[in-house]
Amino acid sequence: QFALDLEDDNTTFNPEYSHQVFGDDEVAFGYKGLKILLYYIAGNLSTLFRIEYTSKVNEKFDCVEADDVESKIREIIPPGFCTNTDDFVSLLEKEVNFKPFGTLLHTYSVHNEEAGEDITYQIYKADMTCPGFREYHERLQTFLMWFIETASFIDVDDERWNYFLVFEKYNKDGATLFATVGYMTVYNYYVYPDKTRPRVSQMLILPPFQGEGHGAQLLETVHRYYMSSPTVLDITAEDPSENYVKLRDFVLVKLCQDLHCFSRGKLMQGFSQEMVMEAQQKLKINKQHTRRVYEILRLRATDMGDAEQSRSYRLDVKRRLIGPYKKKQRELAKMRRCLRPEELTNQLNQIDLNMQHEQLEESFQQLVSDYRRVLERLAQA
Repeated sequence: QFALDLEDDNTTFNPEYSHQVFGDDEVAFGYKGLKILLYYIAGNLSTLFRIEYTSKVNEKFDCVEADDVESKIREIIPPGFCTNTDDFVSLLEKEVNFKPFGTLLHTYSVHNEEAGEDITYQIYKADMTCPGFREYHERLQTFLMWFIETASFIDVDDERWNYFLVFEKYNKDGATLFATVGYMTVYNYYVYPDKTRPRVSQMLILPPFQGEGHGAQLLETVHRYYMSSPTVLDITAEDPSENYVKLRDFVLVKLCQDLHCFSRGKLMQGFSQEMVMEAQQKLKINKQHTRRVYEILRLRATDMGDAEQSRSYRLDVKRRLIGPYKKKQRELAKMRRCLRPEELTNQLNQIDLNMQHEQLEESFQQLVSDYRRVLERLAQA
């Protein structure tokens, strides 16, 4: 945001992953004191890329070459980056002209203890028709390689992609500027005959802004955007991480808790088709996610100190969890009909019933622990 940030270690953050650039060992060979420096101007993400090191091996040393680190980085950052700090700082002066892309969907504020004030954030929906957005997105997506374990760049020429962007508003010399906080990409799949199923593909909140609730604001805003569309069937996610599932649980429970079908009386009667229908029609939530919402809200409604209520809840959740085990048993029944005795014995050894019960109880306890964290966050919201 400011020229002084270049010298401030507090504004620096390191990658969580580098295996997609440097291989599974995450090693750059042949350097001493290697530093790979990537700086981004907060708004339009103009980039400064520089490599520093104290020494480097050459071919005279055991006939080996140092890794070509620069080429590896150039493969993921788009051309047009700066290599000179003065050029980069001169671009920073033009940042006052940068404005967010697309349509404003939501504005919210977060209290910043350090600054002692509320900071305003905005969420926008953009697409590739927005002037300058294609080039901006090329720079933005480079963060994925360092912060999402199995990231890949998307085909931006496919018009079914939607982009949702989070920006911080901040003041500099009396002017209002915008800093990139994070973003989400959503692909709109066609569902026969006349519906779409938006699927969240990538979601990233940049490290300096993590833990402040921006992910929840972004996901809820995206849900609310699609909720208003009669052609949307439901919203899903592609290969969601554990953290994303926890975030989604929180957002969906927050959205669902006031629906009539999730009143305490209805919850205590068990999971119902009414819940599935209302959650899908009003909030675009699919059956699988609705079931998790039901289990979380029923936990809140259940007195776990009451033996009967606790037992009823435990059995209800375990009936769902036991599904994969029952599938194994069906497979075993098929095996009995077609396997030789020695092959059957081998399979039976792998399906120990006591172990199944232990795993089931372990899964249940882990789930309840996750659900309680969602409810704690909900109580603080």
